Amino acid sequence: MDLDMKFFREMEERIPKGKVRTRFAPSPTGYMHVGNLRTALYTWLIARHAGGTFILRIEDTDQGRLVEGAVDVIYKTMAECGLTHDEGPDVGGPVGPYIQSERRSLYSKYAQLLVEKGAAYYCFCEKAEEESSGWDREADPCRNLSQEEIDVNLMAGMPYVIRQKIPQEGTTTFHDVSFGDITVENKTLDDQVLLKRDGLPTYNFANVVDDHLMGITHVVRGSEYLSSAPKYNLLYEAFGWEIPTYVHCSPVMRDQHNKMSKRHGDPSYEDLVAQGYLTDAVLNYVALLGWAPKGELGEKEIFSLAELVDAFDIAGISKSPAIFDIAKLDYFNATYLRALPPAGFAKAAEPYIRQAVKNPAIDPAAVAALLQARCEKLTDIPEKVDFFDALPGYDVSFFTNKKSKTDSQVSRTMLEAAIPVLEALPAWTLEGVHDALIGLAETLGVKNATLLWPVRIALAGKLVTPGGAVEICHILGREEALRRLRAGLEKLGA
Repeated sequence: MDLDMKFFREMEERIPKGKVRTRFAPSPTGYMHVGNLRTALYTWLIARHAGGTFILRIEDTDQGRLVEGAVDVIYKTMAECGLTHDEGPDVGGPVGPYIQSERRSLYSKYAQLLVEKGAAYYCFCEKAEEESSGWDREADPCRNLSQEEIDVNLMAGMPYVIRQKIPQEGTTTFHDVSFGDITVENKTLDDQVLLKRDGLPTYNFANVVDDHLMGITHVVRGSEYLSSAPKYNLLYEAFGWEIPTYVHCSPVMRDQHNKMSKRHGDPSYEDLVAQGYLTDAVLNYVALLGWAPKGELGEKEIFSLAELVDAFDIAGISKSPAIFDIAKLDYFNATYLRALPPAGFAKAAEPYIRQAVKNPAIDPAAVAALLQARCEKLTDIPEKVDFFDALPGYDVSFFTNKKSKTDSQVSRTMLEAAIPVLEALPAWTLEGVHDALIGLAETLGVKNATLLWPVRIALAGKLVTPGGAVEICHILGREEALRRLRAGLEKLGA
Protein backbone atom coordinates (compact mmCIF):
# COMPACT_ATOMS: atom_id res chain seq x y z
CA MET A 1 0.00 0.00 0.00
CA ASP A 2 1.46 3.37 -1.01
CA LEU A 3 1.63 5.84 1.84
CA ASP A 4 1.61 9.61 1.50
CA MET A 5 4.81 10.54 3.35
CA LYS A 6 4.02 14.23 2.86
CA PHE A 7 1.05 13.75 5.22
CA PHE A 8 3.34 12.39 7.97
CA ARG A 9 5.82 15.24 7.48
CA GLU A 10 3.03 17.81 7.79
CA MET A 11 1.74 16.17 10.97
CA GLU A 12 5.25 16.37 12.45
CA GLU A 13 5.51 20.05 11.57
CA ARG A 14 2.33 20.82 13.56
CA ILE A 15 3.78 19.52 16.85
CA PRO A 16 4.62 22.33 19.33
CA LYS A 17 8.15 22.08 20.68
CA GLY A 18 10.22 23.59 23.46
CA LYS A 19 7.75 23.57 26.38
CA VAL A 20 6.42 21.03 28.85
CA ARG A 21 3.12 19.70 27.52
CA THR A 22 0.89 17.36 29.52
CA ARG A 23 -2.55 15.93 28.94
CA PHE A 24 -5.44 14.57 30.93
CA ALA A 25 -7.23 12.06 28.72
CA PRO A 26 -10.30 10.61 30.45
CA SER A 27 -12.79 8.20 28.95
CA PRO A 28 -16.37 9.53 29.24
CA THR A 29 -17.63 6.55 31.20
CA GLY A 30 -19.46 8.33 34.03
CA TYR A 31 -18.17 9.82 37.23
CA MET A 32 -14.72 11.19 38.13
CA HIS A 33 -13.24 8.77 40.67
CA VAL A 34 -10.54 9.84 43.11
CA GLY A 35 -7.73 8.19 41.13
CA ASN A 36 -8.84 10.01 37.98
CA LEU A 37 -8.97 13.31 39.81
CA ARG A 38 -5.45 12.73 41.15
CA THR A 39 -4.17 12.01 37.62
CA ALA A 40 -5.82 15.20 36.34
CA LEU A 41 -4.35 17.20 39.23
CA TYR A 42 -0.79 15.86 38.88
CA THR A 43 -0.87 16.32 35.12
CA TRP A 44 -2.10 19.90 35.52
CA LEU A 45 0.47 20.65 38.25
CA ILE A 46 3.39 19.36 36.14
CA ALA A 47 2.40 21.70 33.32
CA ARG A 48 1.70 24.72 35.53
CA HIS A 49 4.86 24.26 37.63
CA ALA A 50 6.95 24.32 34.45
CA GLY A 51 5.01 27.17 32.82
CA GLY A 52 3.91 24.66 30.17
CA THR A 53 0.69 23.68 28.42
CA PHE A 54 -2.11 21.53 29.79
CA ILE A 55 -4.35 19.68 27.33
CA LEU A 56 -7.73 17.99 27.80
CA ARG A 57 -8.30 15.09 25.42
CA ILE A 58 -11.43 12.95 25.39
CA GLU A 59 -10.73 9.25 24.75
CA ASP A 60 -13.99 7.87 23.42
CA THR A 61 -12.78 5.03 21.19
CA ASP A 62 -14.28 2.38 23.49
CA GLN A 63 -17.80 3.07 22.21
CA GLY A 64 -19.38 0.29 24.26
CA ARG A 65 -18.51 1.96 27.58
CA LEU A 66 -19.59 5.52 26.79
CA VAL A 67 -22.08 7.09 29.18
CA GLU A 68 -24.36 9.91 28.10
CA GLY A 69 -23.56 13.17 29.87
CA ALA A 70 -20.16 11.92 31.04
CA VAL A 71 -18.25 14.53 29.01
CA ASP A 72 -20.23 17.23 30.84
CA VAL A 73 -19.19 15.67 34.17
CA ILE A 74 -15.54 15.93 33.08
CA TYR A 75 -15.85 19.61 32.11
CA LYS A 76 -17.81 20.45 35.27
CA THR A 77 -15.35 18.71 37.58
CA MET A 78 -12.30 20.30 35.95
CA ALA A 79 -13.91 23.75 36.12
CA GLU A 80 -14.97 23.36 39.78
CA CYS A 81 -11.45 22.24 40.69
CA GLY A 82 -9.79 25.14 38.84
CA LEU A 83 -7.89 22.74 36.55
CA THR A 84 -8.14 24.95 33.48
CA HIS A 85 -6.93 23.55 30.16
CA ASP A 86 -5.09 25.49 27.45
CA GLU A 87 -6.12 23.19 24.60
CA GLY A 88 -9.10 20.87 24.27
CA PRO A 89 -12.33 20.08 22.45
CA ASP A 90 -14.07 23.23 23.66
CA VAL A 91 -11.17 25.70 23.28
CA GLY A 92 -9.37 24.21 20.28
CA GLY A 93 -5.61 24.37 19.75
CA PRO A 94 -2.89 23.69 17.18
CA VAL A 95 -3.02 19.87 17.27
CA GLY A 96 -6.76 19.12 17.26
CA PRO A 97 -9.16 17.50 17.07
CA TYR A 98 -9.02 16.70 20.78
CA ILE A 99 -11.68 13.95 20.73
CA GLN A 100 -10.28 10.58 19.70
CA SER A 101 -13.27 9.47 17.63
CA GLU A 102 -12.78 12.60 15.50
CA ARG A 103 -9.17 11.52 14.83
CA ARG A 104 -10.22 8.15 13.45
CA SER A 105 -8.69 8.64 10.00
CA LEU A 106 -5.25 9.22 11.55
CA TYR A 107 -4.84 5.89 13.26
CA SER A 108 -5.18 3.66 10.21
CA LYS A 109 -2.49 5.71 8.45
CA TYR A 110 -0.08 5.31 11.36
CA ALA A 111 -0.91 1.62 11.73
CA GLN A 112 -0.13 1.13 8.02
CA LEU A 113 3.11 3.10 8.46
CA LEU A 114 4.13 0.61 11.14
CA VAL A 115 3.32 -2.26 8.77
CA GLU A 116 5.60 -0.62 6.18
CA LYS A 117 8.35 -0.38 8.80
CA GLY A 118 7.98 -4.05 9.70
CA ALA A 119 6.79 -3.24 13.24
CA ALA A 120 3.17 -4.36 12.70
CA TYR A 121 1.23 -6.83 10.58
CA TYR A 122 -2.23 -7.58 9.22
CA CYS A 123 -3.94 -10.39 11.10
CA PHE A 124 -6.88 -12.04 9.33
CA CYS A 125 -7.49 -14.79 11.91
CA GLU A 126 -11.05 -15.42 13.09
CA LYS A 127 -10.23 -14.54 16.68
CA ALA A 128 -8.05 -11.61 15.66
CA GLU A 129 -10.13 -9.14 17.67
CA GLU A 130 -8.91 -10.82 20.82
CA GLU A 131 -6.66 -8.51 22.81
CA SER A 132 -5.77 -10.73 25.74
CA SER A 133 -2.16 -11.51 26.52
CA GLY A 134 -2.97 -15.18 25.82
CA TRP A 135 -2.48 -14.60 22.07
CA ASP A 136 0.18 -17.01 20.91
CA ARG A 137 2.13 -15.05 18.34
CA GLU A 138 4.33 -18.00 17.36
CA ALA A 139 1.20 -19.91 16.35
CA ASP A 140 -0.22 -16.90 14.47
CA PRO A 141 -0.12 -17.77 10.77
CA CYS A 142 -0.50 -14.08 9.84
CA ARG A 143 2.72 -12.91 11.44
CA ASN A 144 4.83 -14.04 8.50
CA LEU A 145 2.44 -13.82 5.55
CA SER A 146 4.03 -12.81 2.26
CA GLN A 147 3.07 -9.47 0.72
CA GLU A 148 1.31 -11.37 -2.05
CA GLU A 149 -0.84 -13.29 0.47
CA ILE A 150 -1.66 -10.06 2.31
CA ASP A 151 -2.70 -8.33 -0.94
CA VAL A 152 -4.95 -11.26 -1.92
CA ASN A 153 -6.71 -11.15 1.45
CA LEU A 154 -7.14 -7.37 1.30
CA MET A 155 -8.49 -7.53 -2.26
CA ALA A 156 -10.96 -10.21 -1.14
CA GLY A 157 -12.22 -7.82 1.56
CA MET A 158 -11.26 -10.11 4.41
CA PRO A 159 -11.70 -8.43 7.79
CA TYR A 160 -8.47 -7.83 9.69
CA VAL A 161 -6.86 -6.24 12.69
CA ILE A 162 -3.37 -4.77 12.72
CA ARG A 163 -1.11 -6.19 15.41
CA GLN A 164 2.16 -4.89 16.82
CA LYS A 165 5.07 -7.08 15.77
CA ILE A 166 7.09 -7.51 18.95
CA PRO A 167 10.72 -8.62 18.49
CA GLN A 168 11.02 -12.27 19.48
CA GLU A 169 14.50 -11.92 20.96
CA GLY A 170 16.17 -9.50 23.37
CA THR A 171 14.81 -7.14 26.00
CA THR A 172 13.11 -3.75 26.22
CA THR A 173 13.94 -1.24 28.95
CA PHE A 174 11.88 1.77 29.89
CA HIS A 175 12.35 4.44 32.55
CA ASP A 176 9.74 5.71 34.98
CA VAL A 177 10.13 8.69 37.32
CA SER A 178 9.06 6.72 40.41
CA PHE A 179 9.93 3.12 39.53
CA GLY A 180 13.26 3.76 37.76
CA ASP A 181 14.50 1.48 34.94
CA ILE A 182 12.43 -1.62 34.26
CA THR A 183 13.62 -4.28 31.81
CA VAL A 184 11.43 -7.03 30.35
CA GLU A 185 12.16 -9.88 27.98
CA ASN A 186 10.46 -9.32 24.64
CA LYS A 187 9.27 -12.94 24.52
CA THR A 188 6.95 -12.13 27.47
CA LEU A 189 5.13 -9.41 25.48
CA ASP A 190 2.12 -10.18 23.28
CA ASP A 191 1.52 -8.89 19.77
CA GLN A 192 -1.21 -6.50 20.91
CA VAL A 193 -3.95 -5.32 18.57
CA LEU A 194 -3.34 -1.75 17.38
CA LEU A 195 -6.24 -1.29 14.98
CA LYS A 196 -9.52 -3.15 15.42
CA ARG A 197 -11.73 -4.56 12.66
CA ASP A 198 -14.00 -1.51 12.82
CA GLY A 199 -11.04 0.74 12.02
CA LEU A 200 -10.93 2.22 15.51
CA PRO A 201 -7.63 2.06 17.42
CA THR A 202 -7.15 0.26 20.70
CA TYR A 203 -6.53 2.42 23.75
CA ASN A 204 -2.82 1.57 23.78
CA PHE A 205 -2.22 2.54 20.16
CA ALA A 206 -4.32 5.71 20.11
CA ASN A 207 -2.52 6.91 23.24
CA VAL A 208 0.92 6.63 21.69
CA VAL A 209 -0.08 8.27 18.39
CA ASP A 210 -2.00 11.10 20.05
CA ASP A 211 0.62 11.77 22.71
CA HIS A 212 3.29 12.12 20.04
CA LEU A 213 1.22 14.24 17.65
CA MET A 214 0.17 16.53 20.50
CA GLY A 215 3.76 16.99 21.65
CA ILE A 216 3.16 15.46 25.09
CA THR A 217 6.38 15.55 27.13
CA HIS A 218 5.15 13.92 30.38
CA VAL A 219 2.65 11.06 30.50
CA VAL A 220 0.91 10.53 33.87
CA ARG A 221 -1.08 7.34 34.30
CA GLY A 222 -1.83 4.56 36.78
CA SER A 223 0.78 1.94 37.64
CA GLU A 224 -1.51 -0.73 36.13
CA TYR A 225 -0.09 0.48 32.80
CA LEU A 226 3.50 -0.35 33.74
CA SER A 227 3.14 -3.71 32.00
CA SER A 228 2.15 -1.95 28.77
CA ALA A 229 5.03 0.56 28.87
CA PRO A 230 7.56 -1.73 27.06
CA LYS A 231 5.11 -2.07 24.16
CA TYR A 232 4.65 1.72 24.11
CA ASN A 233 8.42 2.13 23.96
CA LEU A 234 8.71 -0.27 21.06
CA LEU A 235 6.05 1.71 19.19
CA TYR A 236 7.87 5.01 19.80
CA GLU A 237 11.14 3.45 18.66
CA ALA A 238 9.57 1.92 15.55
CA PHE A 239 8.22 5.32 14.53
CA GLY A 240 11.52 7.01 15.41
CA TRP A 241 9.78 9.24 17.94
CA GLU A 242 11.10 10.68 21.20
CA ILE A 243 9.82 8.81 24.26
CA PRO A 244 8.05 11.05 26.81
CA THR A 245 8.77 11.09 30.54
CA TYR A 246 6.66 8.37 32.16
CA VAL A 247 5.04 9.04 35.54
CA HIS A 248 3.20 5.93 36.75
CA CYS A 249 1.17 6.54 39.91
CA SER A 250 0.44 3.73 42.33
CA PRO A 251 -3.23 3.07 43.07
CA VAL A 252 -5.38 4.81 45.63
CA MET A 253 -6.48 2.07 48.05
CA ARG A 254 -9.53 1.73 50.30
CA ASP A 255 -7.41 -0.34 52.68
CA GLN A 256 -4.19 -2.37 52.64
CA HIS A 257 -5.60 -4.91 50.19
CA ASN A 258 -8.33 -3.30 48.08
CA LYS A 259 -8.22 -0.57 45.46
CA MET A 260 -10.89 2.10 45.64
CA SER A 261 -13.84 1.19 43.47
CA LYS A 262 -17.21 2.77 42.76
CA ARG A 263 -18.57 -0.81 42.69
CA HIS A 264 -17.69 -1.15 46.37
CA GLY A 265 -19.32 2.15 47.29
CA ASP A 266 -16.15 4.25 47.36
CA PRO A 267 -16.87 7.92 46.66
CA SER A 268 -16.28 9.78 43.42
CA TYR A 269 -15.39 13.48 43.41
CA GLU A 270 -19.10 14.32 42.95
CA ASP A 271 -19.99 12.07 45.89
CA LEU A 272 -17.49 13.84 48.14
CA VAL A 273 -18.89 17.26 47.26
CA ALA A 274 -22.42 15.94 47.87
CA GLN A 275 -21.21 14.63 51.25
CA GLY A 276 -20.27 18.15 52.30
CA TYR A 277 -16.56 18.32 51.48
CA LEU A 278 -15.12 21.50 49.99
CA THR A 279 -13.47 21.18 46.58
CA ASP A 280 -10.29 22.89 47.84
CA ALA A 281 -10.00 20.43 50.73
CA VAL A 282 -10.56 17.45 48.42
CA LEU A 283 -7.90 18.69 45.99
CA ASN A 284 -5.39 19.34 48.78
CA TYR A 285 -5.94 15.87 50.24
CA VAL A 286 -5.87 14.12 46.86
CA ALA A 287 -2.56 15.87 46.01
CA LEU A 288 -0.99 14.18 49.05
CA LEU A 289 -2.24 10.69 48.08
CA GLY A 290 1.04 9.51 46.63
CA TRP A 291 3.03 12.75 46.57
CA ALA A 292 4.94 14.56 49.28
CA PRO A 293 6.65 17.97 49.18
CA LYS A 294 10.40 18.10 49.60
CA GLY A 295 12.83 20.20 51.65
CA GLU A 296 11.52 22.95 53.91
CA LEU A 297 7.94 22.14 52.85
CA GLY A 298 8.33 18.53 53.97
CA GLU A 299 6.11 18.93 57.04
CA LYS A 300 3.52 21.17 55.39
CA GLU A 301 0.07 19.70 54.78
CA ILE A 302 -2.25 22.55 53.86
CA PHE A 303 -1.67 23.86 50.33
CA SER A 304 -3.76 26.13 48.16
CA LEU A 305 -3.80 25.24 44.47
CA ALA A 306 -1.34 28.08 43.79
CA GLU A 307 0.98 26.78 46.52
CA LEU A 308 0.78 23.28 45.04
CA VAL A 309 1.88 24.69 41.68
CA ASP A 310 4.98 26.19 43.31
CA ALA A 311 5.76 23.10 45.41
CA PHE A 312 4.99 20.31 42.96
CA ASP A 313 7.98 18.24 41.88
CA ILE A 314 7.55 14.86 40.20
CA ALA A 315 10.45 13.53 42.26
CA GLY A 316 8.05 13.62 45.23
CA ILE A 317 5.69 11.06 43.69
CA SER A 318 5.83 7.77 45.59
CA LYS A 319 5.69 4.28 44.14
CA SER A 320 3.89 3.03 47.26
CA PRO A 321 0.10 2.75 47.14
CA ALA A 322 -1.79 5.49 48.99
CA ILE A 323 -4.65 4.68 51.36
CA PHE A 324 -7.68 6.95 51.18
CA ASP A 325 -8.43 7.81 54.81
CA ILE A 326 -11.82 9.51 55.19
CA ALA A 327 -10.92 10.64 58.74
CA LYS A 328 -7.90 12.46 57.32
CA LEU A 329 -10.10 14.10 54.70
CA ASP A 330 -12.45 15.18 57.51
CA TYR A 331 -9.49 16.89 59.19
CA PHE A 332 -8.53 18.68 55.96
CA ASN A 333 -12.12 19.74 55.37
CA ALA A 334 -12.56 21.09 58.90
CA THR A 335 -9.33 23.07 58.49
CA TYR A 336 -10.58 24.58 55.23
CA LEU A 337 -14.04 25.36 56.65
CA ARG A 338 -12.50 27.22 59.59
CA ALA A 339 -10.21 29.19 57.30
CA LEU A 340 -13.09 30.53 55.20
CA PRO A 341 -14.07 34.17 55.73
CA PRO A 342 -17.31 34.25 57.78
CA ALA A 343 -19.35 35.42 54.79
CA GLY A 344 -17.89 32.63 52.64
CA PHE A 345 -18.73 30.00 55.24
CA ALA A 346 -22.25 31.41 55.66
CA LYS A 347 -22.83 31.17 51.90
CA ALA A 348 -21.57 27.55 51.77
CA ALA A 349 -23.53 26.58 54.89
CA GLU A 350 -26.87 28.25 54.08
CA PRO A 351 -28.33 25.45 51.88
CA TYR A 352 -27.54 22.90 54.61
CA ILE A 353 -28.95 25.13 57.36
CA ARG A 354 -32.14 25.60 55.34
CA GLN A 355 -32.54 21.82 55.00
CA ALA A 356 -33.37 21.78 58.71
CA VAL A 357 -34.37 25.35 59.53
CA LYS A 358 -37.35 26.36 57.40
CA ASN A 359 -38.47 29.28 59.60
CA PRO A 360 -37.72 32.47 57.60
CA ALA A 361 -37.38 34.44 60.82
CA ILE A 362 -34.17 32.58 61.68
CA ASP A 363 -31.10 34.30 60.20
CA PRO A 364 -28.94 31.61 58.51
CA ALA A 365 -25.82 33.82 58.74
CA ALA A 366 -26.22 34.04 62.53
CA VAL A 367 -26.60 30.24 62.72
CA ALA A 368 -23.56 29.79 60.44
CA ALA A 369 -21.45 31.88 62.82
CA LEU A 370 -22.07 29.26 65.53
CA LEU A 371 -21.11 26.38 63.25
CA GLN A 372 -17.87 27.42 61.61
CA ALA A 373 -15.57 26.27 64.42
CA ARG A 374 -17.66 23.16 65.13
CA CYS A 375 -18.14 21.57 61.75
CA GLU A 376 -16.08 18.93 59.89
CA LYS A 377 -18.25 18.79 56.80
CA LEU A 378 -21.25 20.69 55.56
CA THR A 379 -23.57 17.69 55.72
CA ASP A 380 -23.07 17.66 59.52
CA ILE A 381 -25.03 20.90 59.72
CA PRO A 382 -28.73 19.90 59.47
CA GLU A 383 -28.72 17.62 62.52
CA LYS A 384 -26.75 20.20 64.53
CA VAL A 385 -29.26 23.00 63.96
CA ASP A 386 -32.65 21.33 63.55
CA PHE A 387 -33.66 22.54 67.04
CA PHE A 388 -33.90 26.12 65.75
CA ASP A 389 -36.91 25.10 63.66
CA ALA A 390 -38.69 23.02 66.26
CA LEU A 391 -37.88 22.21 69.86
CA PRO A 392 -37.29 18.45 70.03
CA GLY A 393 -38.79 16.31 72.74
CA TYR A 394 -36.19 15.97 75.51
CA ASP A 395 -35.87 14.34 78.91
CA VAL A 396 -36.01 16.37 82.10
CA SER A 397 -32.75 14.67 83.14
CA PHE A 398 -30.96 16.93 80.61
CA PHE A 399 -31.26 19.77 83.13
CA THR A 400 -28.97 17.93 85.57
CA ASN A 401 -25.29 18.60 84.97
CA LYS A 402 -22.66 17.92 87.58
CA LYS A 403 -20.05 20.29 86.13
CA SER A 404 -22.52 23.19 85.95
CA LYS A 405 -23.86 22.30 89.45
CA THR A 406 -27.45 21.99 88.24
CA ASP A 407 -30.32 19.63 88.98
CA SER A 408 -34.07 19.95 88.49
CA GLN A 409 -34.54 22.21 91.51
CA VAL A 410 -31.63 24.52 90.61
CA SER A 411 -32.72 24.64 86.98
CA ARG A 412 -36.27 25.60 87.94
CA THR A 413 -34.94 28.45 90.09
CA MET A 414 -32.68 29.65 87.25
CA LEU A 415 -35.49 29.67 84.64
CA GLU A 416 -37.89 31.41 87.04
CA ALA A 417 -35.30 34.18 87.42
CA ALA A 418 -34.29 34.38 83.74
CA ILE A 419 -37.75 34.68 82.17
CA PRO A 420 -38.76 38.07 83.69
CA VAL A 421 -35.27 39.52 83.06
CA LEU A 422 -35.45 38.59 79.37
CA GLU A 423 -39.09 39.75 79.12
CA ALA A 424 -38.01 43.16 80.34
CA LEU A 425 -35.20 43.64 77.81
CA PRO A 426 -35.83 46.89 75.89
CA ALA A 427 -34.06 45.64 72.74
CA TRP A 428 -33.41 42.02 71.71
CA THR A 429 -29.73 42.25 70.74
CA LEU A 430 -26.93 39.74 71.23
CA GLU A 431 -25.16 42.16 73.57
CA GLY A 432 -28.38 42.87 75.46
CA VAL A 433 -29.17 39.18 76.00
CA HIS A 434 -25.56 38.53 77.06
CA ASP A 435 -25.42 41.38 79.58
CA ALA A 436 -28.83 40.50 81.02
CA LEU A 437 -27.99 36.83 81.64
CA ILE A 438 -24.43 37.38 82.89
CA GLY A 439 -25.69 40.20 85.14
CA LEU A 440 -28.43 37.90 86.47
CA ALA A 441 -25.91 35.18 87.36
CA GLU A 442 -23.92 37.76 89.30
CA THR A 443 -27.05 38.97 91.10
CA LEU A 444 -28.01 35.40 92.01
CA GLY A 445 -24.47 34.70 93.20
CA VAL A 446 -24.04 31.65 90.93
CA LYS A 447 -21.47 30.69 88.30
CA ASN A 448 -22.44 31.62 84.74
CA ALA A 449 -22.72 27.92 83.81
CA THR A 450 -25.27 27.29 86.58
CA LEU A 451 -27.65 29.75 84.93
CA LEU A 452 -26.72 29.19 81.28
CA TRP A 453 -26.95 25.36 81.29
CA PRO A 454 -30.70 25.17 82.07
CA VAL A 455 -31.41 28.14 79.80
CA ARG A 456 -29.66 26.43 76.89
CA ILE A 457 -31.35 23.07 77.53
CA ALA A 458 -34.78 24.73 77.60
CA LEU A 459 -34.00 26.64 74.39
CA ALA A 460 -32.52 23.74 72.39
CA GLY A 461 -33.64 20.49 74.00
CA LYS A 462 -30.19 19.04 73.25
CA LEU A 463 -27.16 18.27 75.41
CA VAL A 464 -24.74 19.41 72.69
CA THR A 465 -25.36 22.47 70.54
CA PRO A 466 -23.34 24.81 68.34
CA GLY A 467 -23.25 28.05 70.31
CA GLY A 468 -24.32 28.69 73.86
CA ALA A 469 -27.44 29.94 75.59
CA VAL A 470 -26.83 33.60 74.73
CA GLU A 471 -26.39 33.07 70.96
CA ILE A 472 -29.29 30.61 70.72
CA CYS A 473 -31.56 32.90 72.70
CA HIS A 474 -30.74 35.83 70.43
CA ILE A 475 -31.20 33.89 67.18
CA LEU A 476 -34.57 32.42 68.25
CA GLY A 477 -35.97 35.89 68.92
CA ARG A 478 -37.77 37.16 72.00
CA GLU A 479 -41.14 35.47 71.46
CA GLU A 480 -39.86 31.98 70.61
CA ALA A 481 -37.08 32.05 73.22
CA LEU A 482 -39.50 32.97 76.01
CA ARG A 483 -42.04 30.37 74.81
CA ARG A 484 -39.36 27.65 75.08
CA LEU A 485 -38.14 28.85 78.48
CA ARG A 486 -41.68 28.73 79.84
CA ALA A 487 -42.13 25.23 78.38
CA GLY A 488 -38.90 24.18 80.12
CA LEU A 489 -40.18 25.56 83.40
CA GLU A 490 -43.41 23.61 82.95
CA LYS A 491 -41.42 20.43 82.24
CA LEU A 492 -39.56 20.97 85.50
CA GLY A 493 -42.92 20.93 87.31
CA ALA A 494 -43.22 24.60 88.16
